[in-house]
Amino acid sequence: MDFSTAADLREAVAATGYLADDELATIAWLATRLHRPLLVEGEPGTGKTALAEALASACGVPLIRLQCHEGIDASQALYDWDFPRQILHLRAIEAVDGTRSLEDAESGLFDERFLVARPILRALREAPAVLLVDEIDRADDEFEAFLLEVLSTWQVSIPEFGTVRATTPPLVVLTSNRTREVHDALKRRCLYQWLEHPSLERELAIVRSRAPEVSEELAGQVVRVIQGIRTDRELLKPPGVAETLDWARALHELGVRDLDTESAAASLGVAVKYREDFDRVRAALDRLMAR
Repeated sequence: MDFSTAADLREAVAATGYLADDELATIAWLATRLHRPLLVEGEPGTGKTALAEALASACGVPLIRLQCHEGIDASQALYDWDFPRQILHLRAIEAVDGTRSLEDAESGLFDERFLVARPILRALREAPAVLLVDEIDRADDEFEAFLLEVLSTWQVSIPEFGTVRATTPPLVVLTSNRTREVHDALKRRCLYQWLEHPSLERELAIVRSRAPEVSEELAGQVVRVIQGIRTDRELLKPPGVAETLDWARALHELGVRDLDTESAAASLGVAVKYREDFDRVRAALDRLMAR
């Protein structure tokens, strides 16, 4: 993770197929230099998760992902004990050694071999690594408080085992679709970046980089139609960059060389994933194609 400049980091992630602008490359570089978490917010499909994947690939370190959801708690993110193996351990002791005391048998239950490391504990132990905390806005206040404590100290305490500290802090990328506001305390700990959908030129460059098999003409047509679709503010979910890439690849597989209304309508389900959006976009295809 030792990039001399932000430009070096931008070039490294570009080699993985992720095209970051100067602003994003700079804030990501500062996160690596200051050992601060990076909070990336934006609409779904703007490349937040892909940024963490690209950083891990560019740095040559593991990507450890924690997918947040409603009701997630510290045990799901930190560690657990392998209960079935602990039971087998006790039965093995009973079978081969009937003289061992209860205290000795119990002490052996919390050995390293029975510890199941969840994403946060793995990141602390395996660093240098990239820890992706995906969709932190779906977790609750209690989990945010727990996460803030870990990110402030880079250590966790396991009562039966001891304290685990990171010798090198992992690079932490938190993503949020902003379905709710992340608390100020966590934001203050992080560096921050808002991601917009890319411009036409940047999105076209992304398609050329990630889907080189698609002809330049078809790639340009797909990107222009996608950009037009996103102008409809009433869509439940505008297509993201991932949908652009999927649609371009799908049309290429269908043998489409020149995008027309018929081929666009037949494959529209690759790019649009809600029925209401599907109906709106399909009704507007003639206008979009004319543009």
